[in-house]
Amino acid sequence: MPVRKIPMRRCMGCNTSRPKNELTRIVRTPEGGVTLDPTGKLNGRGAYLCRDAECLRKVRKSRRVERTLEVAVPDEVWDALEKELSNG
Repeated sequence: MPVRKIPMRRCMGCNTSRPKNELTRIVRTPEGGVTLDPTGKLNGRGAYLCRDAECLRKVRKSRRVERTLEVAVPDEVWDALEKELSNG
């Protein structure tokens, strides 16, 4: 059986490459909305983030995700990320 390639993505907070399934994806939809993408398959521009509170704090303070997605990230998305980190 052939070895399957594991897609790698870079965390916007710590800048380390990790397997895609270990990161949380924030996506700007074609309509211009911003949401979390637990499946990693939604259409739109994506940004990836570790499941680490320090990375979340760093990215939120620097507004790196907002610059990458070219749209303001609503507080509801940040709150959902914080909740996911506390549960996970």
